[in-house]
Amino acid sequence: MRRKIELYIVSLWLLFLLIIVNRTQMQICWSCSFIGFKQLFHDNVIPTIALLFFLLGFIFYFRFRYTIDGTALLPVKIKKIEHSNYEHLTFLTTYIIPLICFDLSQIRYAVDLLILLIIIGAIYVKTNMFYANPTLALLGYNVYKVETSQGDNLIYISKDKLEVSSWVSSLQLDHKTYFVKKTTQPENE
Repeated sequence: MRRKIELYIVSLWLLFLLIIVNRTQMQICWSCSFIGFKQLFHDNVIPTIALLFFLLGFIFYFRFRYTIDGTALLPVKIKKIEHSNYEHLTFLTTYIIPLICFDLSQIRYAVDLLILLIIIGAIYVKTNMFYANPTLALLGYNVYKVETSQGDNLIYISKDKLEVSSWVSSLQLDHKTYFVKKTTQPENE
């Protein structure tokens, strides 16, 4: 569950970045005096929170990459494969782009956005759609729907180009979703 929530926060990187760019209020004046950090923070509460979540997303992503490079399940062979990269775009156009249109200068809309992000996150995690992550797509990951030599219908997320007859080692995220890497055929096969 923790990994799913972390991947949800990573999936919102683009939203956090757009909030930072669109809402940050700073005067650039070389001959002016600095207004102070207290005033700067007061003028930029929402972008500061977005920046914190953006940085938290980096921590989650690098921790996740470290975990992926760690232990894995025994290799399996792919029998059937289908690309599902369109799901990244669906998440981006359905959730991220409309959310940036909130008028965050009013506290009511900022609270609405927070509530909506929590609801979307709960749905995202409960329905196991955390793999439809536009940030992972930007970082070079692909989503595949596969059938393995063990007869399972699974979701594989990988930086590698997978194809029928590829052998992969995997890290399980939930009962149907795995991060995988290409590997060599086991000696006993």
